[in-house]
Amino acid sequence: MSSLASSHQIIVTGATSIVGRFLLPRLLEAGYEVHAASRKRNETPGTTGKLLWHQVDISCPEQLPKLNATVLVHLAPLWLLPPLLPILDSLGVKRLIGFGSTSLFSKADSADAGERQLAARFALVEEAIGSACGASEIDWTVLRPTLVYDCGRDKNITQIARFIHRYGFFPLLGNARGLRQPVHADDLAQACVMALSQPITFNKSYNLSGGETLTYRQMVEKIFGSLGKPARLVTIPAWMFRRGIEVLTLLPGKRSVNPEMATRMNVDLCFSHAAAARDFGFAPRPFLPVFTQWDDLQK
Repeated sequence: MSSLASSHQIIVTGATSIVGRFLLPRLLEAGYEVHAASRKRNETPGTTGKLLWHQVDISCPEQLPKLNATVLVHLAPLWLLPPLLPILDSLGVKRLIGFGSTSLFSKADSADAGERQLAARFALVEEAIGSACGASEIDWTVLRPTLVYDCGRDKNITQIARFIHRYGFFPLLGNARGLRQPVHADDLAQACVMALSQPITFNKSYNLSGGETLTYRQMVEKIFGSLGKPARLVTIPAWMFRRGIEVLTLLPGKRSVNPEMATRMNVDLCFSHAAAARDFGFAPRPFLPVFTQWDDLQK
């Protein structure tokens, strides 16, 4: 156990996120006194040690708990972090880790204006974090995951599994040969704990991809296998797929879906995690989806 872990309180914002589910137990095991901040209180089963929940809306920085914490892990959207930095500086925080996204790169040239804006937003936020933390002498690290999954709550792999579970097939655009590197939320939690006390990670950003590179088609085939179902893949022409997406956006809760999501089935979205492996031993698992909560697939 590092001296950092044994002698410091730690604040975790966005603690009820899919990464938070795995991170909180790991921090407690490492000896931290964990102060979990979220809009909704949510006890985490199976944890030991000192875990304290604070119900706050971090879009209002003044609601942050007044603690003597020197470490913050920010799991909420990265753009909510810069407004918190003056408060964190006043509390004496000297180390923080935030989670961004490789969308910073993959959506920068998207045909969809909203996706381009998202990529630009990530870039501006990272720049703002570096500038503000430099002025406050806070050592920061930004971790950028690729396709995050946890086989239950994620909006990527679980959404595909839910469609397969309901309809028994999955539509693909063309050959769906675009490469993917799904990364498990628990591997991201472990990466966070490993990087916290490593000075070599200070004031840097890291791409975190999964331990296996496979095509979109192969990824979907593995999801079929994890559900115990034969892979029934329906290849659909581009024009029909786009029309289907346009119709889907008319349904409640589906307005965020856009045709670019389909087009990317044939685009490589790969990012090396070699720097993270070198600096703090990041070693993610291969893609092995396991669904144990069938109720999650009924939603």
